[in-house]
Amino acid sequence: MRILLTNDDSIHADGFRVLEEIAHTLSDDVWSVAPETDRSGLAHSLTQLEPLRVRKYGDKRYSVTGTPADCVIVGVRDLLPGPPDLILSGVNSGANIADDIIYSGTIGGTIEGTLFGVPSIALSQHYDFVDGERVFNWDISRKNAPAIIRKLLSLPRKEGVFYNINFPNCRDEELQAVRVVSQGKRAHGYQVEQRLDGRKFPYYWIHSVHDMAEYEVGSDAEALALKAPSVSALRIDMTDYETNHSLVSLFGS
Repeated sequence: MRILLTNDDSIHADGFRVLEEIAHTLSDDVWSVAPETDRSGLAHSLTQLEPLRVRKYGDKRYSVTGTPADCVIVGVRDLLPGPPDLILSGVNSGANIADDIIYSGTIGGTIEGTLFGVPSIALSQHYDFVDGERVFNWDISRKNAPAIIRKLLSLPRKEGVFYNINFPNCRDEELQAVRVVSQGKRAHGYQVEQRLDGRKFPYYWIHSVHDMAEYEVGSDAEALALKAPSVSALRIDMTDYETNHSLVSLFGS
């Protein structure tokens, strides 16, 4: 089985090294094609207004000066000797749940893989802030991802569908059973902070302030709060078929 790996935190990220370890438990034919620098929050964007550069780090290991979607395209179309059988994106530094799914470059990599018709899975590891620093238990992803991936691959492939896995940040003994979840929802948490540069001209930072105090029952956010890995099936087709039926009645066609 040929596996293509990507992420949005860069080829140098701790989570990407964890993903490579996970992939090597599944296959000996593992190819890494990840962004050269952090491309978080770029969703399914493509680089079309400037050229891409590829750097080789070793056997089957490359970086691309672009987005996760760029990496998948370059990998599939040029770097790999043939199409991959599986695309894994992650392991992301932080959960990709609820509204974060829309912004996530990790998810963007799996969307591009799904457009290629390749089974694609996103993996993310939640973290906690301790004394102002992010603290991860990467072992939760490292130890538990292979079995979940194998189970997902045992299912018949459904066109246009990909999977999103999130791991809670907890001690090994606290980990609960896997939960199949829906995409959660929370209040829009992005704020704008204005600052002044050295010449007193304003510039802006967009930053997130997410309130995680309440969770929808059965959602990805609830699963992480309960220290359970979450698995959800997402799809490319964003059509709301129920509303479409109403539109047919409205427009008479």
